Amino acid sequence: MLVSILHRVTGDGLAIVGGILLTWWLWAIASGPAAYESFLYYVWAADAGDVPGLIVNVLARIVLIGLTWAFFEHLFSGLRHLVLDMGAGYELRTNRRWSKAIVVAAPLATAALWIWLCVGRAG
Repeated sequence: MLVSILHRVTGDGLAIVGGILLTWWLWAIASGPAAYESFLYYVWAADAGDVPGLIVNVLARIVLIGLTWAFFEHLFSGLRHLVLDMGAGYELRTNRRWSKAIVVAAPLATAALWIWLCVGRAG
């Protein structure tokens, strides 16, 4: 039941929050280099002396990490539903195993991606 609720919530979160961020990003790209630099400044790389900009950076990264988790949660849950639609995995033990795997795998995949983004690509 938890995985089903999370599937719906993450789908809505991806559509609403992800849609807003995607729209902002596309608007920034279409508006020219100055608007895109402003977007990058507030989402990722504010100056060290700009406290409000750094606060916005931290909040933006929290939102981006949350969207990444929502993506993986929704993806893995969708794969579970695909298997169920094919007629497999309805046994209670199998279904519980899938559900537990999703709840564990989504944060692990999120952590792995963000570690790669922040540490792995630095070199």
